[in-house]
Amino acid sequence: MVRPASLLAGLFVVLAPGIGQLHGQALRGSEAAVIRAYERAEKHDFTFLRTAAQVEQFVGAGYLVQVRSGRDFILHDVSFPFARPEVKLFVERLGAQYRQACGEELVVTSMTRPLSEQPRNASILSVHPTGMAVDFRTSTNSVCRHWLESTLLYLETAGVLEATRERRPSHYHVAVFPDLYADYVNQALASARDGNPAPAPSRYMVRDGDSLWAIARRHGITVSRLVEVNDIRGSRIYAGQVLTVPSDD
Repeated sequence: MVRPASLLAGLFVVLAPGIGQLHGQALRGSEAAVIRAYERAEKHDFTFLRTAAQVEQFVGAGYLVQVRSGRDFILHDVSFPFARPEVKLFVERLGAQYRQACGEELVVTSMTRPLSEQPRNASILSVHPTGMAVDFRTSTNSVCRHWLESTLLYLETAGVLEATRERRPSHYHVAVFPDLYADYVNQALASARDGNPAPAPSRYMVRDGDSLWAIARRHGITVSRLVEVNDIRGSRIYAGQVLTVPSDD
């Protein structure tokens, strides 16, 4: 597996004190957000694919699946229309919701992209080569832009992805966290089957200045319950930490 570990270590030393503050700049992007996505890929032990041939090998092995244009979203000039299965699920669900909300198709402009095909300005820590990232075109419709940005912010707060609005060229870059997103969808589907309204985000990413008391109060639970579910020792939490937030029993 290709791991630019030395660069990651250097960046983390510089950025760690301000991760929460940087994360608060929603959809503006930051090196801290790039690091979080990279660390998620590391946790999964995902391979950073070097060549088109490696992409084909991973498709053949079932690690990546093909994504085709559908009723709710289209692929535009996507050189490698493959992604991790959870990313495909994310695109399908988001596309359906997007079309229903604003009446147009969601346009996908990039998915898996091997290191040999990365643009010159791409971060060395980009997770596109792992198949867990997807790019969307920025709509000219303000209603669609507002809906997509609000939805991405919601999912980012839930701790299941990192999203950035890029300006040159204009698009949304999204790194999906496969395990966390799969859990999120499973809980949403279970809630729908039970006839209950969709729950609040079950994952919460700690922001700079947060406390256990403030997070518990915001979600209508007790501090002791929050500590128990997350196996927290003492009261210390840190910016960038993802907490599981149980429902109000």
